[in-house]
Amino acid sequence: MKRELIIKEQGIEAVEFISKHTELLSETTQVLKTLDAFNIEAIDGRNCYTIVNLQKINDIRGINDFLKSTNSKLPENGILIGCVETNLQRQTRILKKYPFIIARIYFLFDFVFKRVFPKLYLTRKLYFFITAGRNRVLPKAEALGKLVFCGFKIIEVTEIKNLTYFVCAKTNKSIPDKHPSFGFLFKMQRVGKNNKPITVYKIRTMHPYAEYLQEYIYEQNKLKDGGKFKDDFRVTSWGRFFRRFWIDELPMAINFLKGEIKLVGVRPLSPQYLSLYSDELKQKRINAKPGLIPPFYADLPVTLDDIMQSELRYLDLHVKHPFKTDCIYFFKAFKNIVFKNARTN
Repeated sequence: MKRELIIKEQGIEAVEFISKHTELLSETTQVLKTLDAFNIEAIDGRNCYTIVNLQKINDIRGINDFLKSTNSKLPENGILIGCVETNLQRQTRILKKYPFIIARIYFLFDFVFKRVFPKLYLTRKLYFFITAGRNRVLPKAEALGKLVFCGFKIIEVTEIKNLTYFVCAKTNKSIPDKHPSFGFLFKMQRVGKNNKPITVYKIRTMHPYAEYLQEYIYEQNKLKDGGKFKDDFRVTSWGRFFRRFWIDELPMAINFLKGEIKLVGVRPLSPQYLSLYSDELKQKRINAKPGLIPPFYADLPVTLDDIMQSELRYLDLHVKHPFKTDCIYFFKAFKNIVFKNARTN
């Protein structure tokens, strides 16, 4: 019955994908099509290892609460399989359904009503009153980020018939943030001097919840030249523009005024990204205050190893001649930025 239900609802390709990760005939596999957390709560968690929900998470009103309820019913490493229609898949569907001009106008109003309205305090009640929270517009990064935020590790993601299917496993890794930010001003937890956590302020360039996907992005795509993640779908179109001209880093002046960072110094990193560094560099970074202008712009390293060597040279020189080193690196960075068009993506 489970196999037939999935074929009826979502086709043979979905069955084949789901069957790769769970035994559909097993009594420990629960197959549902629900948007109500009540149906999840009714599951006997003592005899459940896999939950397959055929309902798009776009239609679930309280997505986080629903996912957390699902998480509570699974044992450690238990599997959740589900699907989402991403904003790009939604755009593709609308463009195929209507003539081009009508489709563009329809998509614009659809995006504003079903993406923007739920985020704004003055309009969210109207949105939920009219739609009951169904058919929400969700970027891929936000959908997957919510899964990680709610206690899951992404195992596999694939596209089938214009839907994105995900497989994830329950993990006990805790997320320190209790209230993820949706605002234009974005707060990030970074490692400061003496290994002290600091809150760095930036203008948002990624979709909400995208920050929780850093480990997943690294595992899937590794790093490209310059130490950035390759094929990073978390970054918005306007975010790439902001990053190119450092507009997103303007709020870091708050950290500068608070004395948490200085003008020239190593870039403040997340604990996950810092874990990629050598033990020697980690130890030297702990003793140094991060900076707004990193050695990267002076040396223009390419690979992660090059970046680590660049930071080691800077930190060693800074210990011997702090003011002189910062002046030299500042003017080298200024020259590269102005005359060599040095930028980050």
